[in-house]
Amino acid sequence: MCLLWSLPAALLHRLLPASVGRPLGQWGISRGFRLFLGAMRLTGALRCDLSALDALRDEHGLVITPNHPSMLDAVLVTSRLPRVVCITKASLWDNLLLGGGVRLAGYVRNDATQRMIRDAAAALREGRQLLIFPEATRSPPGAGPATPAPGPFSRSFAVIAQRAGVPVQTVVIETETPYLCKGWPPLRRPPLPLRCRVRLGPRFLPGERAKELSGAVECSLRAALPGAPRQDVA
Repeated sequence: MCLLWSLPAALLHRLLPASVGRPLGQWGISRGFRLFLGAMRLTGALRCDLSALDALRDEHGLVITPNHPSMLDAVLVTSRLPRVVCITKASLWDNLLLGGGVRLAGYVRNDATQRMIRDAAAALREGRQLLIFPEATRSPPGAGPATPAPGPFSRSFAVIAQRAGVPVQTVVIETETPYLCKGWPPLRRPPLPLRCRVRLGPRFLPGERAKELSGAVECSLRAALPGAPRQDVA
């Protein structure tokens, strides 16, 4: 599915103006992920509740910060939000399966911090939503099937929110399977069905200091996960 979209998207990226191509690219990725998850549901491989995200669908200028237990997290969130822009690894831009779609959608590369902050803030000022995982990588593996506790947070999302003057919406992803969590071999067969739930956490307004905003978001996400140890954030 990714390849079928990536190839025409790469061509459209060259032909269409950004004002037309980027919304189309964002919608195309969202629709593709939704179809993929729908197929998993039909086969009985997946049982998930993503309905809480629908409340964010029509909002403008919002930084969305979920915890990051597995590689499926971006697929889950983006499938319900057709106007979202993601922070992506620079390597994805040259990936045959994903590169064309990423370029057309106007996603933000993470290989240069200042440029990443500038481009992400610009997308937010245009009314887009920004999906960014504050941990920057998947959460460290936990014990058993429970959702693992978040790892260390980066303050980049807080700096971006302040630069654009937009609020930060926390999102809690709960999973009952270690599939595609950190340390899970990609070819290892998972226990089926996969089960997950997404719910909205508190929303935070951008304050005067990125450190305070980042700390508040981190405390909120840690407290929202059952069994996750609470940590004092300096």
